[in-house]
Amino acid sequence: MTTDSTTTSSQTGAAPLHAKGHLARPPLRHMPGVLAISFYMILLAAIDVYYVVAHRVGPLYLVLSALFVAGALGLTMLFRWAWALTLAAVALLAALFLRAYFEDHSFAALEQGLINLVIFLYLVRTDLRDKLR
Repeated sequence: MTTDSTTTSSQTGAAPLHAKGHLARPPLRHMPGVLAISFYMILLAAIDVYYVVAHRVGPLYLVLSALFVAGALGLTMLFRWAWALTLAAVALLAALFLRAYFEDHSFAALEQGLINLVIFLYLVRTDLRDKLR
């Protein structure tokens, strides 16, 4: 069997030269929103730790702050599980703060609820989800 320069690897039975693999991931600097959300999640974790130390909430909230940190660090590494964890966290926080606003008419609760809602709407975009591993 002879091969010439026009023969491709698929004709000879070998693996094709250009096998489809994962698409190249954009660097994190092209997604500043993800960095801002990660910083926000770490800030929430720090606030939870402070509230536990100040005895405002129970020690069970330390589990939440560990999940916030895990979600933030995983989101900076563009993991899909961290995206899901962060998405669930901001959706629940948005519901919690908006409920607090409707019960107490606190402007701070409205502000935090709307911030979490904007973060939720940013995270559900399909082009962001496609960039995650």
